[in-house]
Amino acid sequence: MSEAPTAETSEIQPNKPDLELPSSIPPEELDELTEAIVAALKTVFDPEIPVDIYELGLIYKVAIDDARFVEIDMTLTAPGCPVAGEMPKWVEDAVTAVPGVAGVKVSMVFDPPWDQSRMSDVARVALDMW
Repeated sequence: MSEAPTAETSEIQPNKPDLELPSSIPPEELDELTEAIVAALKTVFDPEIPVDIYELGLIYKVAIDDARFVEIDMTLTAPGCPVAGEMPKWVEDAVTAVPGVAGVKVSMVFDPPWDQSRMSDVARVALDMW
């Protein structure tokens, strides 16, 4: 199972988003908040794929500011995805529900385009894509 990135461990891995973390939040609190945000992201699924959007690598960036406002850049497996208009709201609702989050803005991006190399091993196993 893949682990949530923390303030200390934000190395780039296939399904790991770029993290922009503030310095004014104590590290322990920031780690808890980051883990809770990742857990919330893992509750959102593309209805056509039985894997959550985090493990699919659809989350490109998570930025948390000093006021605990979260900005998320995400993409889709394909620009013409039927839920393109709905999925950002699902992500916003999931992360807004995390205790300590002041607000959320989700932006849809398509650069770089998503490809299967962004999937985690968890996603690859679930989809039998080795």
